[in-house]
Amino acid sequence: MISHGKEVKVFTGNANPALAESVCSYLHKPMGKAEIKRFADGECSVSIMEPVRGSDVFIVQSTCKPVNDSLMELLIMIDAMHRASAGRITAVMPYFGYARQDRKAKSRDPISAKLVANIIEAAGADRVLTMDLHANQIQGFFDIPVDNLRGAPLFANYYIEKFGKSNPDVIVVSPDIGSVARARQFSMKLGVNLAIVDKRREVANKSEVMNIIGNVEDKIVVMLDDMVDTAGSLCGAAKALTEIGGAREIYACASHGVLSAPALERIEASPIKELKLCDTIPYPSDQPHLEKINYVSVAPLFAEAIERIYEEVSISPLFE
Repeated sequence: MISHGKEVKVFTGNANPALAESVCSYLHKPMGKAEIKRFADGECSVSIMEPVRGSDVFIVQSTCKPVNDSLMELLIMIDAMHRASAGRITAVMPYFGYARQDRKAKSRDPISAKLVANIIEAAGADRVLTMDLHANQIQGFFDIPVDNLRGAPLFANYYIEKFGKSNPDVIVVSPDIGSVARARQFSMKLGVNLAIVDKRREVANKSEVMNIIGNVEDKIVVMLDDMVDTAGSLCGAAKALTEIGGAREIYACASHGVLSAPALERIEASPIKELKLCDTIPYPSDQPHLEKINYVSVAPLFAEAIERIYEEVSISPLFE
């Protein structure tokens, strides 16, 4: 319970109001009153319905689908709070859109993640709180504090409860080379060995599995990734692990379930027994729910981070 200092207020856009409501519940605070509408031509209209002068304001808004609408809502809300003399404005972005465009992969490519960082700062944000950025260097794109929370400890607790710690039948698999560091830390938390799926990506959203580094035969595999978009990489890796590696069962987890088409069809047809996701992005409302997919809530983690930021104490314990 927040008990001292300037008043803290939590607001949300339309991207993931259920998560924001849950965060407020853990903070024992009411949701800030704001109205976000669209003009006839599609422009975003924001009205803040209560005073925020001198308040510590937290705006919970994942920049998920529709990405550009969600981003504009966040920017306009930040601007509205800034012009209303909020004491400090923190952009709470459980999912940071455009994070995959973090470098120039070929000539004349934009670095969109840096552009998004620039406009969030220009809008008036004083701080950013997010989870599992696609690339850690994105924190350096900002000239304001960025706290990048981790979803892996939540998954570690889940799988330790499910399979026990240091279970010799369990192995953690990184679905690609880029996720090895994350998967290694995760395997250490579970007390199990690590294997790697080596793949080659020919074009965006398509990948070809090349080799499995490590022995997964007759093992219960737990794959960890930062996000599941079209699920091509994840399902391709799962297929290789069973058909080539001889894995017994496949479980997968990821912080962000983007679930763009045709992800759900691929997951349903894959050998993945269960896909565990954080609720940083809501499940697609226009799709039937798959029994394979279930969620772990990040609301307690973000609520504690908000409280620690407000109280001006370290958030380092939240990374463990």
